[in-house]
Amino acid sequence: MIIFPAIDIIDGKPVRLYKGDFSTAKQVASDVLETAEGFVRSGCQWVHMVDLDGSLKKEPVNAQTFISVAKQTTLKVELGGGIRTMKDIDFYINNGISRIILGSVALKNPQLVKEAVKEFGDAIAVGIDAKNGYAATEGWMESSDVYFTDLASQMEDVGVSTIIYTDIGKDGTLAGPNLEQLTEINNAVSCNITASGGVTNIDDIISLRDSGLYGAICGKSIYEKTLDLKQAVEACND
Repeated sequence: MIIFPAIDIIDGKPVRLYKGDFSTAKQVASDVLETAEGFVRSGCQWVHMVDLDGSLKKEPVNAQTFISVAKQTTLKVELGGGIRTMKDIDFYINNGISRIILGSVALKNPQLVKEAVKEFGDAIAVGIDAKNGYAATEGWMESSDVYFTDLASQMEDVGVSTIIYTDIGKDGTLAGPNLEQLTEINNAVSCNITASGGVTNIDDIISLRDSGLYGAICGKSIYEKTLDLKQAVEACND
């Protein structure tokens, strides 16, 4: 299983949110590159990054921050937030971003996902964020009546190979991941499933690993030091 340490960005600064609520934004580190280099020293090969400003404005906002991490560190960057067009995707891929996460557009414009997968293949992932099992969009501000596994199946049908699943109720809570829903989505599709939200400690990492998941995103647990990142990476490389 791959460990994806997370860096969420507002105004160029690393922050964390509680249950996706922007009013709870708290700066967790002073420098993005310094934070990323710390992840490298812990043995990570990937970093999960989110343009929170972009997710609200529906367009890329902090592009240079993400590109600098891709170009100035050895980390592969997977990036979501505000990516709404083929032009946005093309720009990021051509500037060193390894994987693009399409979120709200997966629900609102599945044709774009299909087009992106055709053009960029495995470099396209879909982020499914759900409240009580139903997909939410637009920085989690809007809910829908689409069940999360139904959306996953639709994305599998258009060729998506990687899905990042977030239970919004768990995000930033340090309350443990939603293993039940993660198992449900992992069984529903053949896509690689990355768990997001609620990871607290090494026990959570081991539970996710043993559930046969592709990846686990760790955010608040790293910054609050409830999870030793190096230990998590080693547990998944055994």
